[in-house]
Amino acid sequence: MTDMRATGYQVFRELLPGVLPDDADSIGDGGFGDELLEIGIESVFARLWGRAGLSRRDRSLVTLGILIALRATDELQFHVQIARNNGLTEDEIAEVIYHSSGYAGFPAASSARTVAREVLQGK
Repeated sequence: MTDMRATGYQVFRELLPGVLPDDADSIGDGGFGDELLEIGIESVFARLWGRAGLSRRDRSLVTLGILIALRATDELQFHVQIARNNGLTEDEIAEVIYHSSGYAGFPAASSARTVAREVLQGK
């Protein structure tokens, strides 16, 4: 395993404990496009989340805002949980959603609210 790949898996496990077994060396299931997941492990989790320039808590705030603006609800599901693991409270996550409504639009914020509510209620 390359250093970036190993770092990416370490960071992923820290951000989402229990999602990936400790002995797993691949995130994919062998299906179509699995390499995209490996690219994400190296480029997003190792190279971005592994940087020292911002705290993980701050990175969660930024990431939530970006995902809300993009209406990337699939990724938002994971990142709401990551935000909780990085110390954001439910009230702070709600504030990110409220604040996003002014910049990303009400429909994007409303979709984010639905996703966050499901994640936070454990559905």
